[in-house]
Amino acid sequence: MIGLVALVLLPRSSGEERAQAPAHPRTPSPTPSAAPPRATAESARKVKANEAGLVPVIMYHRILPKRRASIDRTPDQLRRELERLAKSGYVPITAAELVARKIDIPAGSHPVVLTFDDGHPSHFAVDQNGMPKNDTAVGIIYEIAAKYPNFRPTATFWVNRDPFGLRDRARQRQAVKWLLDHGFEVANHTYAHPDLRRLSNSRVSEQIVRQERLLKKIGVPDSTTMALPYGSRPRKLSRAHDGKWDGSEYHFDGVFLAGAQPTVSPYAKSFPRFAIPRIQSNGKQGDCRRWCTTYWLDWLDKHPRERYTSDGDPARVSVPRKLRAMISPGRAKSVIAY
Repeated sequence: MIGLVALVLLPRSSGEERAQAPAHPRTPSPTPSAAPPRATAESARKVKANEAGLVPVIMYHRILPKRRASIDRTPDQLRRELERLAKSGYVPITAAELVARKIDIPAGSHPVVLTFDDGHPSHFAVDQNGMPKNDTAVGIIYEIAAKYPNFRPTATFWVNRDPFGLRDRARQRQAVKWLLDHGFEVANHTYAHPDLRRLSNSRVSEQIVRQERLLKKIGVPDSTTMALPYGSRPRKLSRAHDGKWDGSEYHFDGVFLAGAQPTVSPYAKSFPRFAIPRIQSNGKQGDCRRWCTTYWLDWLDKHPRERYTSDGDPARVSVPRKLRAMISPGRAKSVIAY
């Protein structure tokens, strides 16, 4: 990857509106009144836009006061990492928005996808006032968004059969409704979190269909993305994104792995739609010396021209002229090469 230059739900908003403080978490953001500014070669050059650049998709698991496994993070570790992202000009988008190429963020900023696996209770829970609890993932995201107004409060939650540790269907519906109403994505992580590589093709589809049926029962629309448990791909690779079981079919626009580097831009010809890499949130110990967030965020800071930088116009794709050939032919008419 070194040296390689370009691998939802909240209403659209203008650059001016995006700079305002986030809405109260119990109130969805208002519908925008103006379109984003139209990018030009001059404006793209000014912010050094590179929409063929790398996008970090960060993978989180449990958020615990005391870590029990290497992939756990503490609330303070999550808080510090999100604050680092905010200070560095990153703006969260959902996984669904990434694969749909709906990247609407301010000019000069960088997209980041925050993803949380398994639907653990530490990801989302509400207090007696119906607000996200302190030190949950959602609570911390809103905390950072309040401090850094350009840090859009959104994330993707890939859940299994007991979303957020809830077994009561009514409470599951309440939880996902809150998240969907506030711009978060909730999607399929299989029903029982098996290693899909070890299952027959039929069993792979069963795990995905059973979870999709559960999600529909609790008010989640058809998933457009899914994350592979353990990052393990089924023996028939296409079963991860297309299949049917017991009269039900599924199709995902994007499938995400478990590591271990940033993804190329979704506008790039080489975008691996059904094998999108993620970066584990962690320090630089052991295997993480090269493959986790501390390493990669440091690397992107040192190589800013390799990072996705927005032109502020979701209808255009701006790149340095030398990278024009990297963009998918389907976007040819919308490219600004400067």
